Amino acid sequence: MTESVPIPVPLISDITEVPLQPSDPPYWQVATSENTRKAYKADIRHFIASGGLLPATTEGLLRYLNQQADKLNTRTLKRRLVAIKNWHTHQGFKDPTAHPIVKKTIRGIARTHGQPAEKAQILSVEQLTTLVTRLSEISSLIHIRDNALLQIGFFGAFRRSELVAITWENISFVPEGIEILVPRSKTDAEATGETCAIPYGKPPLCPITALMQWQEASGLTSGPVFRAIRYGRCSTKRAMSSAAVCNILKRHAIKSQFPNANQYSGHSLRRGFATAASQHGASLGAIMRQGRWHHEGTVYGYIEAGQRFDANAAASILEQSTSND
Repeated sequence: MTESVPIPVPLISDITEVPLQPSDPPYWQVATSENTRKAYKADIRHFIASGGLLPATTEGLLRYLNQQADKLNTRTLKRRLVAIKNWHTHQGFKDPTAHPIVKKTIRGIARTHGQPAEKAQILSVEQLTTLVTRLSEISSLIHIRDNALLQIGFFGAFRRSELVAITWENISFVPEGIEILVPRSKTDAEATGETCAIPYGKPPLCPITALMQWQEASGLTSGPVFRAIRYGRCSTKRAMSSAAVCNILKRHAIKSQFPNANQYSGHSLRRGFATAASQHGASLGAIMRQGRWHHEGTVYGYIEAGQRFDANAAASILEQSTSND
């Protein structure tokens, strides 16, 4: 089989099966999330920059996989293949990733170079309490915002993209606490909307009190709740970026000298909530409802991380051995 030659074709985000009129809205484009489109575009660019040609052949893909096998994570290579598959499907070309030898090659790479997925460090309730206590001792605008951000993010089990998208219009204050409308999320791409209820707590952990303190200090009543702060002043319009959530948590973890502080990210709040809720006796259904999880397998992974020493088989042997002594 002869290698294909490059042809001038658009990237995934620029294509459609039906020619659009200038007045037509790009519904075909928003069928895929913006982050996914960006990832696919980057994947296609990497394939081309590495010597790949479009449309691709099976031989071309095998050369690319062998070239990148010890350089890229297997999960990254699998995503690259998905991007290449989508490109060919939308352009009307035969899918070169469907060949059995391609699938067998990626399995072989996984067996040879596979590594466990890196997971965000879990933020425990004790660690959250440490952060909140430190933040409460300083009355600057940034510290008040970060206190509310971390507590709402933790007890609402929010993804970082959901957290920065919250507006004051999404929040309803009720006698029990607050209800937050989540208009759209990763698992609710069609925007049917979900509600997250967060109750009052007792100091130092009370997300509602922290949120009200942030509202009073910032003077905000509409628009994005969590915003960038520059030179001691809150942005008038823009919400903070989702990347800022990671940076804020990591910065405070480092200041507090937490173990593996550099491994904290925005997802540490969500993982931390699921783990802590399980340890405190919350049911699987209640945890899934609070975090808006739709698949039990994902939550089981978080719960398992927090229960590795509960009903531990090795512990039963060690305890018995100690008692016999």
